[in-house]
Amino acid sequence: MPARTSPPAAVTGGPPRRPRLHPAVASVRLAVRRALADVPAGSLVLVACSGGPDSLALAGATAFEAPRLGLRAGAVTVDHGMQPGSAEQADRVAAVLHELGFDPVHVVSVDVPARAAEGAPGPYPGPEAAARQARYIALDQVADSTGAAALLLGHTLDDQAETVLLGLARGSGARSLAGMAPASGRYLRPLLGIRRAKTSAACAALGLGAWNDPQNADPAFARTRVRQRALPALESSLGPGIAEALARTADLLRADADLLDDLAADAASRLLRPLEPAADAEIAGMVQVEVAGTAELPGALRARVLHRAAIAAGVPPGALTAAHVAEIDALVTDWHGQRWTDLPGRLRCRRHHGWLVFSAR
Repeated sequence: MPARTSPPAAVTGGPPRRPRLHPAVASVRLAVRRALADVPAGSLVLVACSGGPDSLALAGATAFEAPRLGLRAGAVTVDHGMQPGSAEQADRVAAVLHELGFDPVHVVSVDVPARAAEGAPGPYPGPEAAARQARYIALDQVADSTGAAALLLGHTLDDQAETVLLGLARGSGARSLAGMAPASGRYLRPLLGIRRAKTSAACAALGLGAWNDPQNADPAFARTRVRQRALPALESSLGPGIAEALARTADLLRADADLLDDLAADAASRLLRPLEPAADAEIAGMVQVEVAGTAELPGALRARVLHRAAIAAGVPPGALTAAHVAEIDALVTDWHGQRWTDLPGRLRCRRHHGWLVFSAR
């Protein structure tokens, strides 16, 4: 009788299994890994972190991914000084960032009231705009001083949707409705495809105690009202997926706006030229634009060329509105003898012998 063989014993040894990675943590890490893929090895990357769930989840993912990509990871937290205890909160965030392994960690204080008093650029001034402008100035200064190759921001898909909806409410153009770009110069926004709920889940899974800024719940701010009232009302009326649809709209419009901007840059290179100050004392200025060639352009390109000309002449970008550009355009397409239109920055655009001339008033 053949010998009976017993089944092999169950294997009980071997290395222990790794605990399963939380899906939210995996999603955020993957987004950061993709955003940093083209940053040269050995470079310093900075994370802007307020201590809120979005930027803290971003920081946790960057602390994990950057060393594996051969990158050095530093961080910046900005104290806006807009509420009691803000300095202490900034120090707490810096301590968390040190624990995560970031080096260097910069804490920067900014004077938002002073910035607001100066008048933050843009057609919608106020504390939000002033804080944003002050914050970006501080981030740029740190990036310049450290030689950082990239600066990561924690904007999410929800932030993108809110930006598009605010732009729609304000009657903005395609460039504004295009929202925030995933990459803009050295600024990277890895989380634009990730919902805010997922960053909160990632923080919870990693044991990172996120700080919820009370100003984010203050209905005095337009973005808060959009977040708490407008978007929920749209989802209630039209069904889920509104935030994703708005973010998708931004992506589509950004591609269109990029193409139009490239075409406008090419047209501007042909139609704009600096004005020689000594050529005509009466119209001495900075920039002039050929009227005939500009008039032949489609309206979307013509508006962009005129916008570029005004900015090149020194009009503050944030103060130049669509109404200003329309008045300049009338000197090209609806000219009936009017000589000029006044512009922000104490500048003036006038029509003179087949040219639009931008000069000081």
